[in-house]
Amino acid sequence: MKTRYIMMILAAAFLFAAADMDAQVGKRYYINGGWQFNGTPGNTYSETASGWGAYAESGCYLLPKLAVGVFASFNTNNEYVSRKVYQLPEGAALSTDLTRSLFQLPFGATLRYRFTRSKLQPYMEAKVGANYSSEHTYFSTMVLSDSQWGFYASPEFGLTWHPFDRSNFGFQFAVYYSYATNSSKSFNMNGINNCGFKLGVSF
Repeated sequence: MKTRYIMMILAAAFLFAAADMDAQVGKRYYINGGWQFNGTPGNTYSETASGWGAYAESGCYLLPKLAVGVFASFNTNNEYVSRKVYQLPEGAALSTDLTRSLFQLPFGATLRYRFTRSKLQPYMEAKVGANYSSEHTYFSTMVLSDSQWGFYASPEFGLTWHPFDRSNFGFQFAVYYSYATNSSKSFNMNGINNCGFKLGVSF
C-alpha cells in the first residue's frame, strides 16, 4: 500500500511538472541580441567607456526557470592621449599625441535563472569562457599592436519583457560586470575589468 501511495505521489508530481513546462511552450528557448555599452574601469592601457559594442546569446530552459546557453559579444574602447614628450633609449625623445584602441571578443557558456515565467522576467546569469583581445596604439606615422587570449567570467542581472500574447518577441535590458585574464607586457596591461549595460530584443 505504501508503495502504491508513493507511486501516485511521484506520478502527480511528474504530471504537475510536465503541465508547468507545457504552459511555456514556445518559451523554452530564447535568442537575444542587441547593442552593448562597455566601460573599462581601472585599465592601465585604455580606461574609457564606449558604445562600440554588440552581443548575441541563446539558450534552452532545461527546467522551468533554469537555462543553459551560449554567448558572444564584442567591444572597442578608444582613448585619446594628448601630445606629450616620451623619453626613448640613448637620450632620444619623441613628442606626439596618440590613440589607444582596446578590442575584446568574449564568448562561451551561460547559466541563467529567471525569477518569474510571466511576460516580465527578471533574471540573473553567469557567463564563463574565453576572451580574445587586441591592443593598437596609433601614432601619426606608425602603429604598435599586441594581442592575447584570456579566461573570461561575468555575472549579469537583467530583465526581458514579452508584451505580446502568443509571441516570444520582446525586449531586454541588462547590466553586467566581467573580468578577463588577458595581459600584455608590451603595454603594461594585467587583466581587463569591464562593466556596462545592454539593450536589445528577445525571441
